Amino acid sequence: MNVSGRIPREFINELLVRVDIVDLIDSHLPLKKTGANYVARCPFHTEKSPSFSVSRNKQMFHCFGCGASGNAIGFLMDFNHLDFVEAVEDLAAFIGVDVPRETATYSQQPAQKKNDLTNLYALMEQVATFYVQQLRNSCEGKKAVDYLKARGISGDCASDFMLGYAPVHWKPLLEQFDSKTLMDCGLLGSSDNGEAYGRFRGRLMFPIRNRRGRIVGFGGRVLDDSLPKYLNSPETALFSKGKEVYGLYELLEKSSKPPRILIVEGYMDVIALTQFGIHHAVAVLGTATSRDHLDLLFRFSSELVFCFDGDKAGQTAAWRVMESAFSSLKDGRQIRIMLLPPQHDPDSLIRERGLNGFTEQIQTALPLSDYFFGHFTSALNLSETEGRAQLVSEAKPYLEKLPDSVFKEMMFARLKELSGFGALDVLATTTTHSPKATPQKRPEPSGRMPLQRRTLALLIQHPELISILEQRDIVWDGLKFDGIETFRRILQVILDEKPTNTGILLEYYRNHEDERIIKLLSDLQLGIPEGGEIADFSGTLDKLVETLTKAERRRLLDKLETEGLTQQEKEQLQNLSKAK
Repeated sequence: MNVSGRIPREFINELLVRVDIVDLIDSHLPLKKTGANYVARCPFHTEKSPSFSVSRNKQMFHCFGCGASGNAIGFLMDFNHLDFVEAVEDLAAFIGVDVPRETATYSQQPAQKKNDLTNLYALMEQVATFYVQQLRNSCEGKKAVDYLKARGISGDCASDFMLGYAPVHWKPLLEQFDSKTLMDCGLLGSSDNGEAYGRFRGRLMFPIRNRRGRIVGFGGRVLDDSLPKYLNSPETALFSKGKEVYGLYELLEKSSKPPRILIVEGYMDVIALTQFGIHHAVAVLGTATSRDHLDLLFRFSSELVFCFDGDKAGQTAAWRVMESAFSSLKDGRQIRIMLLPPQHDPDSLIRERGLNGFTEQIQTALPLSDYFFGHFTSALNLSETEGRAQLVSEAKPYLEKLPDSVFKEMMFARLKELSGFGALDVLATTTTHSPKATPQKRPEPSGRMPLQRRTLALLIQHPELISILEQRDIVWDGLKFDGIETFRRILQVILDEKPTNTGILLEYYRNHEDERIIKLLSDLQLGIPEGGEIADFSGTLDKLVETLTKAERRRLLDKLETEGLTQQEKEQLQNLSKAK
């Protein structure tokens, strides 16, 4: 059963009522209407024909190929690699409402761990404020101010990004903050002999905020010729440089759904572009762009433009993006590559050409497909068989990483055209289902399905049928069959919670011991014509009670003849006879 943290369950239920799962999934994955449901090729495994089905009536999705299923929250968690709270927040943003918080504090994490993280976040905020004060008020911080002025960074822009300065003498940190917490945040390091030292000394400081605005790490730039020029926080409980991007929080403050996001190489590039009116720039943190980076950014925009210096190092960095890019591209997502003129970085180019000139450069950035094939064709002689064979050998492994999509088919078609390799076929080269993509067992014919299973499946798929059950005076206590305790437990939940659709019921059972049963029955094919649910459920329920009553009555009569009955059993037999 899900513990929803400080988000009220009533709000989560209301959210699942207000959001149409078809509209939500269609905004991420184009759906096609087929009968009562909507279908697409599954985003969670590779397949040739659509087996991913979305039901508007149930407000849930199910893949008949790999077995993935869930409600709107579950889809966002799986598709965008979110935790529960992030998925709820994204779902609320989808319909434009704020997520309320309860006064009482509940947690999905152990209380101590939550308190530890809260303390770390609080310390990072306090240290960032300390660095800002050092920049503005200390004599030593004046050289950082002079550097910013020389780079043309205004005071307002520095304030927006909360820029600060870490003094050379770091002991004042120890005077104001707890040393263990400073160590846990990565602000102190430890030498080989166990002595602590300040990680950031004499540096211009860039707080790194996650998408919720919480400071998770720092970047620091030296103001002289010492090395390393840039230094980032180490990996901590708050910070992983392979998952965070600099400037995302500031970008989202300006626009929650930008038409495109520009990825540049450095902190100062982001800040300079922002000051000149480019508010959709972010930077990766001194590491190669990862799949996590791309999936994070694609949550907010369908188009990513990578901006690299035009020198050899920039071209090498651009090519490294391919490894992650091909695993992240789905239909509806687009990546462009923007190589700057020689001797330019984003900061210098926008100062030379202005906002309009720089925007033009973005708009003429190469589509990933053109850049990808151009990389090979510029280095290979395609007039020779050897060159064309090498093209296939080098390009094909990248294309095979693409999720099954129209884009993948078109990329293989282009490779076939360039290479002249007639046997190259996207269907022959796509990978088979992933190990977790095991086909699901075919549904049982409705005539052979146990009545109790069909009764529960009908209630789970159509919770409104609970009103029929409430009208019947059924005493389940004296009736017996395998799984009766689970049956009664689930009935009671539906009676108590009264979910308005299957998606809400699935949310109630998130991480519950009965979740697997609920999901199994929610996906079960019952073969009922549309509009026939009430009649089918009434008939199934009557037949179930009749069958169980007869079986229990027969058992008691047999026992009466052989062993005799207890007083309680005699009363039970009398009640069953009346029911007959």
